[in-house]
Amino acid sequence: MKTGKMIISIIFSILVLVVAQVLAQLLGSVLVLVKIPAFIANMAAGILYIIIAYFLLKLLCKKILKGDMSEYNIPAFKIEIKWVIVAILLPLTVTAFYILFVPGSFEQNVLDTTSKLNLLSAGVFFTGFGAGIVEEMVFRGILMGAIEKKFNKAVAIIVPSVLFGFVHILGMGFAPLSCALVLVAGTMVGVMFSLIASATKSIWNSAIVHAIWNVVIIGGILWTGTEFDSYSLYSYVLDSKSFLLTGGEFGIESSIVAVVGYVVVCVIAWLGSKRHER
Repeated sequence: MKTGKMIISIIFSILVLVVAQVLAQLLGSVLVLVKIPAFIANMAAGILYIIIAYFLLKLLCKKILKGDMSEYNIPAFKIEIKWVIVAILLPLTVTAFYILFVPGSFEQNVLDTTSKLNLLSAGVFFTGFGAGIVEEMVFRGILMGAIEKKFNKAVAIIVPSVLFGFVHILGMGFAPLSCALVLVAGTMVGVMFSLIASATKSIWNSAIVHAIWNVVIIGGILWTGTEFDSYSLYSYVLDSKSFLLTGGEFGIESSIVAVVGYVVVCVIAWLGSKRHER
């Protein structure tokens, strides 16, 4: 692949992510304006986010990349059961570690039924599955595929992963140390998703791991952090002030506990890739 085409594909795929997100949110707002219950509008917005992004990326492949989506790790939908198990165990293990071994206290967010439905529908459908799947289609799909065609698999794994880490600090206003921690953790989780996609030749396996991680960790069910979260049903408020243990300003997703989990899954994906090669 020529350098120009690779750069254009990267820019356009990131624009697709932004445009799909904005359009889905606008359509969700329109549904609320016409008196559709907010929780249904949230669910619809999450589903529309995935659909809009998928068809825009398909158009990108057809018109600019002149190839099929399967060439960019986006084949027909199919998920391996192993990765469903990993998807469930990873966030649950990280959360369990904090509850069992790090002192803290549970706090309940007192909300009415409608507010709970609104909160969970947005967390599960948009933040969870919507963001998880779309980000995988972009970063482990088009970006990774285009870079691999231009360079090699190693570069294709590392570059989108560093970019993935970098976008998580944009506009956050974090202190330098927190930025460094997020960049390291974000890159590591990007490598994890990339290795899964590379090993299985499909973003759908990395997407299920990404989506369920989002649902469990930031989807509004249980928040684990140093402060009470008004956007979650329950919060486990940590007593610890350890920077590495709490993950600094970004939270436990950039903690040493989470990073260890990412590394373990990376090893599982890498070993699986080696077995496929043999």
